[in-house]
Amino acid sequence: MKNIVLGGGCFWCVEAVFERLKGVIDTEVGYSGGNPNPSYESVCNGDGNIEVVKINYDEKQISLLEILTLFFKIHDPTSIDKQGGDIGIQYRSIIFYENEEDKILAQNFIEEQQKIFSKKIVTKISRLQTYYKAENYHQHYFINNPNQGYCQAVIAPKLQKIQSD
Repeated sequence: MKNIVLGGGCFWCVEAVFERLKGVIDTEVGYSGGNPNPSYESVCNGDGNIEVVKINYDEKQISLLEILTLFFKIHDPTSIDKQGGDIGIQYRSIIFYENEEDKILAQNFIEEQQKIFSKKIVTKISRLQTYYKAENYHQHYFINNPNQGYCQAVIAPKLQKIQSD
């Protein structure tokens, strides 16, 4: 089993996509990259942390390359600190890696993707230093709150688009 930690907008959206993916063992939303011991409130107030999803996956069933390919389909890697209507540093596009092999793979992936994108890819690649699990009510948010307004307006259409691709 391996882990990768991704930030690409609202963590509810990112988790909703990856928790359904064959080969993904578990997902967990959290915070990384900023002040220690964050809370949702401190993150929203700009403590420097990014909303992220830790993805635990079986590399025999799904590769990191497949995960990154989907990641680039579900968010805009050319947008700085903004995804749709969600604006702020906490929505930064970032790949947190745990080992050099994954770092190199991510760097090569972005280089290849840049040939496809007309705008500059701004997704950061950074070693995972700290990770803090988000509050329990954020975990598996879409599964637990499918009829909530944001889920219906933002997440459900994203899931439908991915399923039709």
